[in-house]
Amino acid sequence: MSNPKGNHGGIADFNIHHGFIEALIRGMRCSFLKDADYHHITQCESLEDVKLNLSETDYADAVADMAVLTPSDLQATAIQKLVTEFKYVRTQAVEPLATFLDFITYEYMIENIMLLLKGALSGRDINELLAQCHPLGMFKDSTMRSIPTFEPNAKGFADLYQTVLVDTPVGPYFAMFLQESSSSMGGEVRNVIEEVEIEIIKSSLIKYWLEDFTRYVSKLGGETADVMGELLKVRADTNAINITLNSFGTPLNEPAMRSSDRKRLYPAVGHLYPSGTSMLTDVSNEEELGRVLALFPQYASIWNVHAAGADKSIDDAFYERDVEALELAFESQMHFGVFYAYVKLKEQEIRNLVWITECILQSQKDEINKFVPVFSHHAPWRASAAKAR
Repeated sequence: MSNPKGNHGGIADFNIHHGFIEALIRGMRCSFLKDADYHHITQCESLEDVKLNLSETDYADAVADMAVLTPSDLQATAIQKLVTEFKYVRTQAVEPLATFLDFITYEYMIENIMLLLKGALSGRDINELLAQCHPLGMFKDSTMRSIPTFEPNAKGFADLYQTVLVDTPVGPYFAMFLQESSSSMGGEVRNVIEEVEIEIIKSSLIKYWLEDFTRYVSKLGGETADVMGELLKVRADTNAINITLNSFGTPLNEPAMRSSDRKRLYPAVGHLYPSGTSMLTDVSNEEELGRVLALFPQYASIWNVHAAGADKSIDDAFYERDVEALELAFESQMHFGVFYAYVKLKEQEIRNLVWITECILQSQKDEINKFVPVFSHHAPWRASAAKAR
């Protein structure tokens, strides 16, 4: 990553360069569903009632044209609303904020490419795959349609990279993966991709993206380096923990693979890096993973949720922790982290809406309140902070 272009600005001149667009994104905070909105929606007996309640929120225009509301249609409509907002913000941004916003989209580009690759291997229809791709990670239509057309062999994968992926913004991450994998396997680059599972490729690419993004915000300096740097560290740690947990019962947990393939998937950033990720390399079961995380107070409590086997999963605990960190990004001024926080908090809100509507559709009202509200006055971390005062 080259040095950032443009001027990030400090306390004296940040608003000269980015004041309008930062004020805009902070004003958009008002669009999040309130506690009262969640209360009304969770009391609904049908999806038609949900639609009526959403017509009183920022989603009014999004659901107005829906003849029948379904969880999948609501999700697609809400995501498209978020994408429209993000693209407007992007058009108003100047460097280095413009590149920062582009970095946010790289994650979705990686996910879309992996979705298409996986779908191609299983012979799924291209139109069905494209419909599942995230709008923030789309390339031009011809590029998207060319990705699944490769032959499922080593030469086909190599040609895919050389003719299509090399020209995409995430092309350098694929090049890094191919180079690292070919070096470790002692073979040619063109013999790499078919020998590695798609999910391992995806984890490697996300790792490179996180490391590259971290370097970029570090070079920006100022409040962005502090706020966004912390968010990326937490994200990197979450990836490392999930990679370890999900490897149990798979070839990645074999002794030889733990110290080679699995170790390479851990991001070289985060609170766990380097001592924690080094210890994770030797972990072979959940008990050993728990002992490692017990050394890190910020993750010990999250692991205890998983170990207790309660109704709340480890993913739920991560979501709660993430929402707290992302909300706190709005509490400081003159930094870019608020743009990342807005996108991720909106994604959480969309997950909440899908969960609630699915519970109503399946008559599972006992489970309906198991979501993580955004900017809630009843959030556990806000309640504990209030008690401390």
